[in-house]
Amino acid sequence: MPSKSEGKAIIFSAPSGAGKTTIVRHLLENSGLSLGFSVSATTREPRGNEKDGVDYHFKSIAAFQASIANQELVEWEEVYPDKYYGTLKSELERLWSQGKTALFDVDVVGGMELRAALGPKALSVFVQPPSMEILRERLERRGTESEERLRERMDKASWEWKQSVHFDKVLINDDLKEACKEAVEMAVGHVTGSLKTS
Repeated sequence: MPSKSEGKAIIFSAPSGAGKTTIVRHLLENSGLSLGFSVSATTREPRGNEKDGVDYHFKSIAAFQASIANQELVEWEEVYPDKYYGTLKSELERLWSQGKTALFDVDVVGGMELRAALGPKALSVFVQPPSMEILRERLERRGTESEERLRERMDKASWEWKQSVHFDKVLINDDLKEACKEAVEMAVGHVTGSLKTS
């Protein structure tokens, strides 16, 4: 585990389409806090203009499995066959050595594992759409999913929704502007030690 005792982390997780990535970007740009985005490791191929070390740490399957064997990951998951995602311990060490709070944009399983691994250093936030119907509408509006893939995402989202009880805070993203404002308040509270998570 990274050794910096003063390091803190803020974890955002959500079903696909709930808006967590937009909220995380807002936090990075507008919170006034010293936040550093934690870049995940993955075995999937880069898309578009994605850059290694910026968007993801792109690894071969063999290299990722070696990282697992060498206990170089805080958490990891095989999301689909041979499609691994995880958080490198070196990534946390990099951010904490710079005096930054590590900010995570991860799926629900990854969020729960990070919360368990980091304990009170971490604030875990579950971003929840107002309803499953609205989530489906948001995914349909993207126009990137086949009907079968949409059904798979909704089935997964139904399970993920139930996991919100394992997070410190639930942030309902009904109005994006308001959700971003609430996210900033949560982040400031966690970093300054004034946030109550009970």
